[in-house]
Amino acid sequence: MTTARDDIQHGSSEEPPRDEGGPIPEAGLLGRLISRGGIVFAIGIVLAMLILIQEVVLRYFFNNPTTWAHETTIFLSGIAFVYGGLYCVARNSHIRVVLIYDAVSPKVRRVFDVVISAVCALSSAMFTYAAWIMVGRAAFTPSGEFRLERSGSAWDPVYPGLMKVFLLAVLTVMAVQFLVLTVNYARGKR
Repeated sequence: MTTARDDIQHGSSEEPPRDEGGPIPEAGLLGRLISRGGIVFAIGIVLAMLILIQEVVLRYFFNNPTTWAHETTIFLSGIAFVYGGLYCVARNSHIRVVLIYDAVSPKVRRVFDVVISAVCALSSAMFTYAAWIMVGRAAFTPSGEFRLERSGSAWDPVYPGLMKVFLLAVLTVMAVQFLVLTVNYARGKR
């Protein structure tokens, strides 16, 4: 019994091997930009770790904790996780059940790819609309004045409002990325 990886290594599969270190070719220019942008959020995770280490030192060695470290690390981690969904779309590295997908021919897989990408584009668009409504409430007062939602803590940053705006932006780009994938899968572009 051979695996798909064996078939690719021995040249018996119709699908060429892809570079596991980058976005899939069907993601296009947008996918390459999304993939490159991932480094910013990876640095954000490292920065969050450094802030937490600094907070532990200040709190337990100098008895002088900060008011901003906890909310800042939550925000940095949160935006990294939100961006992670978009990053996975561009690199085709999201979790999936491949029981049927792996058992069919490459032509049927292409049809599956088109349908799955179209459904995901529609879903992302609906979530984008929901995020738009959420941002309307988080970024504007009832009188229409711009004011981002705040955390309500002693430091009271605008992180909740920023997170909602960021989520809207990521979902919008995700819907567009799924549309790009749908078109490129339908055209058979690699």
